[in-house]
Amino acid sequence: MALTVFLKDEIIARGPAEEVVPVMRALQPLERTSDLLAFDDETGRQIDLDLRLQAEAPRPRGRPSLGVQAKEITLLPRHWEWLSRQRGGASATLRKLVEEALRKGRTAKECYDAAYRFLNVMAGNLPHFVDAVREMYNGNRVGYDHFTYDWPPAIRDHGRRLAFPE
Repeated sequence: MALTVFLKDEIIARGPAEEVVPVMRALQPLERTSDLLAFDDETGRQIDLDLRLQAEAPRPRGRPSLGVQAKEITLLPRHWEWLSRQRGGASATLRKLVEEALRKGRTAKECYDAAYRFLNVMAGNLPHFVDAVREMYNGNRVGYDHFTYDWPPAIRDHGRRLAFPE
């Protein structure tokens, strides 16, 4: 999961949680913890990260060196039967299905929704917020840029990046 971390209205870190958490820890203690916010780049949702130092966890099952995590899924019997008939087994088939879905990418509406979630938190009280969101949902980059011109650059640019990925 890719994250973007803001301190007030500036980006201070981007990347997976294991890379941004140390940067966030280094800023502690802050006068106002509400000034330090992390967002999921795919959904635009604000997320809470545990910044406490933790003891080394026991080695997880699976292939951790490859980033593989063992988790439980629940399927109906007919789904398990179908998976068992697939070449490579259930895990390989599920990975292929997920990779195919990821390759198809997100719809424009999913991108706009992610941008809206982010902008609502970071820019909801900025001038022309409603106008900028309306232009974004209309797919109008020029209109979005027009109404966000006076916003803090990091907020404006991150909103554009979420709404209109290249």
